[in-house]
Amino acid sequence: MASVKYEEYLPDAQIRPMHEFDVPVVIAIERAGYGFPWSEGIFRDCLRVGYICRVVDVEGTMAGYGIMSTGAGEAHILNVCMREQFRGRGLARRLMLHLLERARAAGMREAFLEVRPSNTIAGHLYATLGFEKVGMRRGYYQAAQGREDAAVLRLSLDCGPN
Repeated sequence: MASVKYEEYLPDAQIRPMHEFDVPVVIAIERAGYGFPWSEGIFRDCLRVGYICRVVDVEGTMAGYGIMSTGAGEAHILNVCMREQFRGRGLARRLMLHLLERARAAGMREAFLEVRPSNTIAGHLYATLGFEKVGMRRGYYQAAQGREDAAVLRLSLDCGPN
């Protein structure tokens, strides 16, 4: 099977900065996507302190969002989520590539993120982007049955995807 470039089958998607007026839709996507969602206050704080907050718009519909902090030579991908009907179309990959490019442009040398080991789809995406597991945070995430660990992943921005 020949490889297909994401741009060949992606819908017309625009990545743009998140604004205060986007927060209610972002919260709805977050609540639909996660059993233990971030609060409205967390999203508003991310905007207030100047984190890199982006949304993906597809034909007038917000398909998803991503939030990243930067500092001391490191980027930290804090949250990425897509609406269920937009998953599997390469939009999360496109958003991640956008965030990583922003990190490089800001002079960051490495990017980090945490992912639930049970989130195999996200884990696969991060692996295809070049992220490697560098640690484990025990009991990091809330879970239906107590707590779940988080795999800590790292990407050198000197050699990651372009």
